[in-house]
Amino acid sequence: MTEVLFYHLTESKLEDALPALLEKSVERGWSVVVQTNAEARRDFLDAHLWTFRDDSFLPHGTDAMPMAELQPVLLVASADNPNDATVRFVVDGAEPPPLGSYARVVFMFDGYDPLQLDNARSQWKTLKGEGHALTYWQQSQDGRWVKKG
Repeated sequence: MTEVLFYHLTESKLEDALPALLEKSVERGWSVVVQTNAEARRDFLDAHLWTFRDDSFLPHGTDAMPMAELQPVLLVASADNPNDATVRFVVDGAEPPPLGSYARVVFMFDGYDPLQLDNARSQWKTLKGEGHALTYWQQSQDGRWVKKG
């Protein structure tokens, strides 16, 4: 079964929390696809990942670019997996594809957005019913991730 993690953003925005998790994934040698809900949001995150920190380089691209399949981190606005990733981040309330081909799927959701919160609850219920191993992480007041379940 696919390992499924839910990351509940309460103290920072997605664009502040996502880069660190992507860096850790790349350090582990994982290929990653990040699914958002719109091309404009995909393109915003693409630009942000180039500039989020002066001393960092996070190799990535989008599915709209040439050689997308070669990217270790690929941003998409669809259910596609052009880089054959084994780890999928689902953000902004995007609707995930079937999870069977992934070792790990990470749902990141804004705890102050009622639609994303409802979507995350629905995904949790569905995936729990399918027998996936689920873990829930929430940010502490200092922005650190704390495992809650």
